[in-house]
Amino acid sequence: MTTQEVGRPRKRKEDARLLTGRTQWTDNLSRPGTLHVMFLRSPMAHARITRIDVSGARGLPGVVAAFSGQDFAAEQGSLPCAWPRSGDTVVPDHPPMAVSEVRYVGEAVACVVATDRYRAADALEAIEVDYEQLPAVLDMNEALGGSAAKVHETGNRAFTFKETSGDLEAAFRDAPVVIDRTFVQQRLIPSAMEPRAVLCDTDGDSFTMWTSTQIPHILRTMLALVTGVAEHKLRVVAPDVGGGFGSKLQVTAEEVLCLLLARRVGRPVKWTESRTEGNLTVHHGRDQIQHLRLAADADGRIRGLQVELLADMGAYLVLLTPAVPLLGAQMFNAIYKMDAYEFACTGVFTTKMPTDAYRGAGRPEATFGIERMMDELAAELRLDPLEVRRRNWIKHEEFPYTTISGLTYDSGNYEAATDRAMALFGYDKLRAEQNDRRDRGDPVQLGLGVSTYTEMCGLGPSRWFGDNNAGAGGWEHGSVRVLPTGKVEVVTGSSPHGQGHVTAWSQIVADALGVPFEDVTVLHGDTAVSPKGLDTYGSRSLTIGGIAVLKACDKVRDKARKLASHVLECSPEDLEFEAGAFKVRGTESQTTIQELALAAFAAHNLPDGVEARLDSDVTFDPENFSFPHGTHLCAVEVDTETGMVRIRSYVAVDDVGKVVNPLIVDGQLHGGIAQGIAQALFEEAVYDADGNLLTATMADYLLPSAADLPDFALDRTESPATSNPLGVKGVGEAGTIASTPAVVNAIVDALRPRGVNDVQMPCTPERVWRALEGVRR
Repeated sequence: MTTQEVGRPRKRKEDARLLTGRTQWTDNLSRPGTLHVMFLRSPMAHARITRIDVSGARGLPGVVAAFSGQDFAAEQGSLPCAWPRSGDTVVPDHPPMAVSEVRYVGEAVACVVATDRYRAADALEAIEVDYEQLPAVLDMNEALGGSAAKVHETGNRAFTFKETSGDLEAAFRDAPVVIDRTFVQQRLIPSAMEPRAVLCDTDGDSFTMWTSTQIPHILRTMLALVTGVAEHKLRVVAPDVGGGFGSKLQVTAEEVLCLLLARRVGRPVKWTESRTEGNLTVHHGRDQIQHLRLAADADGRIRGLQVELLADMGAYLVLLTPAVPLLGAQMFNAIYKMDAYEFACTGVFTTKMPTDAYRGAGRPEATFGIERMMDELAAELRLDPLEVRRRNWIKHEEFPYTTISGLTYDSGNYEAATDRAMALFGYDKLRAEQNDRRDRGDPVQLGLGVSTYTEMCGLGPSRWFGDNNAGAGGWEHGSVRVLPTGKVEVVTGSSPHGQGHVTAWSQIVADALGVPFEDVTVLHGDTAVSPKGLDTYGSRSLTIGGIAVLKACDKVRDKARKLASHVLECSPEDLEFEAGAFKVRGTESQTTIQELALAAFAAHNLPDGVEARLDSDVTFDPENFSFPHGTHLCAVEVDTETGMVRIRSYVAVDDVGKVVNPLIVDGQLHGGIAQGIAQALFEEAVYDADGNLLTATMADYLLPSAADLPDFALDRTESPATSNPLGVKGVGEAGTIASTPAVVNAIVDALRPRGVNDVQMPCTPERVWRALEGVRR
């Protein structure tokens, strides 16, 4: 490869269209005769449905049909759980529309199909539903007790999972230092810029669904399995998708029901959620209670780590629900060496919206736990938090390194990233200012927070998925077509929702084939155009999808070489490929790849065994995950009189291997850091004692604005991955994984001299103030 494009800070090709509104969001689309559907949703967290009467809605103006769950009981199937990783996992039936019992506020119980969404919404009020209320189950500890009501007949325990490496008992026996802490990962509500929307059209026994999804290929297969519609009769299109963060990594009730409704009424059916519907029924994230014990020597060397989690599943197991907390099983040990490690997790059913993947999916939770524990260890030993980390992390000369949890990290340099972050941050100067404020008794205290993280991403190796009971593998597909005019079409199975695939893939292909960046177009997100793929999540697009495209370019060049040797009347071995042209060594004779594409199309003089096309495709399955890492440092000012927290500065030095486009990397980090800070300071899904979601609107669920966030100082080190030919690592989740513990560690660092060693997230002014008041009293 040449390196003319990879590494350039190209502005995204997509942005001119996206930023000027010339987009194809699902809600912008319509088909002739489109009907609109609205869903009646349960106002109770747990109840039996004793009667539903939809007849009052059917006679209203504009109403075409109205249905209850009973009307679809025979055909709606059960929403899938594709990854019951633990062998004892209980997967209850999960009807898209409730038939006899509801288990969370917002669960669909009936629907109206009408000529416009407003008439459909009005007609919902004419539907009569009688409920027999049952006790809500909200607290995980209480749910596992003997007196709790059962969410399902099988009880409230979804699964238990445990893995141990090394001799944990020996590690804790006579350990000079034992740290025992409990942390809470609050429940979060993903809030993508674009609300979910579905449009389903029918043509006899064939269906086309446009939906704001991250997973058009997976969704197509799952819809066929759930509904019985033949997969080859079903096309799924993900048009422009305005953000996902895992919230659109799902097979939703609304997608299933829109397909069934289109089949039932014989016309296109469309649904777009309101923001309140989204907060109620988009799967939620996080929601764990973490009990961690760490044993160490007197010098701070970690001997052993024990992790016990309670993970709230919500009312059902949706696509990846039980696997999400277990994705942290290999990550609590993070970048640190230790003698023994135990991870145990209990999944708990409650009468809340199900949880599932949210940016980072299990790995932010793990990073938060271990990075908080490293600060607690440093405080116990009266050491600088960075010094404790240095004494325990894997050194750069030790790579590749197999961790205590069994993953093999291929490359990294934690020392370089940390040294660079400290220099940008002015670490020593800020420590001096902190000590001065403490000595003066300043009511506004300065805190410095550290997060040295790694993550397993680029999900992932199919063999690993198979060994861990997943329903599918982790390969990805890409194809490259050099058109007769020399332009290039790329078809990728990985579809974007803000990541900049079109630009990055164009840069890769431009270098690999020696064609202009502007001459590459990228097709994606439509199962009729891109029939093979496993879609976008887990920071896998570049490290798997991008590598599939690169390898397809390699095959195109191999085909072109055979044709070039024929055209130039030389041996293939005598050809050099450079800047898009094949040249005969030692001569001026050459031909470009564009000329070869036209020659292949004309097919007037093709050698034996060469097809009349210059294209190829590849399915790539990685042998290992990728392991980006970095050091994030945060300085906060905490007003000890009011509890107000202000982020004063934030530095992130990340190592994501080879960088294809620095602008895209910076954008991913900006967004990821913002979401991690949001968990630390702002966001929380709150239920009342009856299971009602109190944060169902944007007025109640606090999202930070740009004005609430600081400028981020970003830099990079580069340790190329050895698991792929580009040397790239994932970046989409890195900022979220690293930033939350950096902020909370900073807050606790500011307050520790006053006796506070934890503040539960989100660290609102009230919670900070109450933590201080608790110590004062």
